[in-house]
Amino acid sequence: MPAPRVSLPAADLARVVVFAAFIAVLGIFPGIYFGASGVPVVIQNAGPLLAGVLLGARRGTAAVLLFLALTAIGLPLLSGGRGGLAPFVGPSGGFLFGWILSALVAGLIVSRAPKLNLPVIGFATLAGLLADYLIGIPFLGAYLSDLGAAAVQSLVFVPGDLGKVAATAIIAAVVHRALPGTLPRTARTE
Repeated sequence: MPAPRVSLPAADLARVVVFAAFIAVLGIFPGIYFGASGVPVVIQNAGPLLAGVLLGARRGTAAVLLFLALTAIGLPLLSGGRGGLAPFVGPSGGFLFGWILSALVAGLIVSRAPKLNLPVIGFATLAGLLADYLIGIPFLGAYLSDLGAAAVQSLVFVPGDLGKVAATAIIAAVVHRALPGTLPRTARTE
């Protein structure tokens, strides 16, 4: 087993900034609106999952927080060129806030796993997606004044999101295999 790399603060900052930029680049792909919920199907929500499983909980969450802060101050980084505070209080706001928990959960699982392989990474990305839904659906329910309707309308996202989970897990497994020792491993270092 290779020794974990010592991470310098500047290197951590660079990783956080690069992943925030990567999430922004995923926003170039336009969202597709299905149903009446007002929440688009986007590829961009794969970015927080990938940040979590590649960077770990702390750095992955920091990348998402940086991205969301830049969006909140008005940069048009969300799919469709949206930015500012409006997306955070609209129907998709809960899913945006859910990205924070998504990266955190996915990062914690891979960082604490005794062995990092495709099934573990797949579980981490799926758990991260469920964490996003855990915040996004109730927020949408409050926006619509109907939690049941929000849950039913969110079903349209499930097939695409499961595909993104699979693609994210495969990409992350390939990266971890090519660059072992880049993820801080809490379980092995304590």
